[in-house]
Amino acid sequence: MESYGALLKKTREEKGIEYDVIARETSIAQEYLAALEEENAAVFPGEPYLVGFLKNYAEYLDIDSNHVLTLYNAKKIQESPPPLALTARERPRFLVPLIVTLGVLAFAALVVVLTLFIKAKIAEKAEDESATRGTEFKKYELTEKPFSGRLFKSDQLIMGSDKGNIFLTVAETEGIFGLETPAGVQYVELSEEMELDVDGNSVPELIVYVSDVSQKNADRGAEVKIMLKNSSNIAVASPDENQIPNAEDLPKEQNRIEIFSDTRAYPFTINASFRGGCLFRYRPDRKETVEDYFASGDIVNMTASNGIRMWISNGNAVKLQVVANSKTYDLVVQRAGEVVAQDIKWIKDTDGRYKIVIVDLD
Repeated sequence: MESYGALLKKTREEKGIEYDVIARETSIAQEYLAALEEENAAVFPGEPYLVGFLKNYAEYLDIDSNHVLTLYNAKKIQESPPPLALTARERPRFLVPLIVTLGVLAFAALVVVLTLFIKAKIAEKAEDESATRGTEFKKYELTEKPFSGRLFKSDQLIMGSDKGNIFLTVAETEGIFGLETPAGVQYVELSEEMELDVDGNSVPELIVYVSDVSQKNADRGAEVKIMLKNSSNIAVASPDENQIPNAEDLPKEQNRIEIFSDTRAYPFTINASFRGGCLFRYRPDRKETVEDYFASGDIVNMTASNGIRMWISNGNAVKLQVVANSKTYDLVVQRAGEVVAQDIKWIKDTDGRYKIVIVDLD
């Protein structure tokens, strides 16, 4: 069978292209190019990186990337150990159907028992929560991470918009889940997934799924999952001034570039548009780190109150733009293959003004 590594190598040699030229034009390191041709998967930090590089390399050489990926998957299947059923000694013919039947019955019984157990635990947990909550209600900010949990009447969800934060209040949790929005009360039934237009602009902002709601007891609340359809609707709190460092407290040797200055601090956004493949990692406001491999054409929007820390495996592969208070600043594109590690954050200068600065990290 044809080998994907041999196909890449043969095509490259026929075109007379050296590794250094390909590395410069695709942002894929030479060691990874050689590993792809040698089919050496151990060189890559993980399979997603191998697959991403393999697709980009094939497209660069004008080879059908789907065909190359098919060859790669076929090789993986060949290298997998044979199923135990193929190596086991032959058993009496009646034994296999009997074992299968007993296994299916046992599995079905296990599923029923687990389902009843889980439902009982959910009901017990909901009753415990409703007993301790009383008249207290909670607020939850909607972020890029889907909200999943139990909501009770009067709980509030905070969603961002271009005009500021929008407050959504839980209005009903008996028989149906109701959410009070600026566009009116909207309802989602049990086991239903619905897109909601909460501000009446005819564009859905939320996806709501209800997995549990009591038919008789509103105090049990409703178990829901809520996702934002657009990153621009992330609820962002005002910057915590206690977390904004003073300029004089920063290391003197750190390279620092000022891009915005104002009498107050406010949330800002960084737009990243990718024109080549690279590994990209970011962490807004010291929250959870987000990391993934991005390819040409991908776009990532990040919003923060105080600051964002970024790490880019190839600075030339991404274009960054900072947007704050309707002002835009384009960051300088780095050299091909250059690793970028930066903080983009608010600081308070000695003159009392707040400034967004770029700080290079070691």
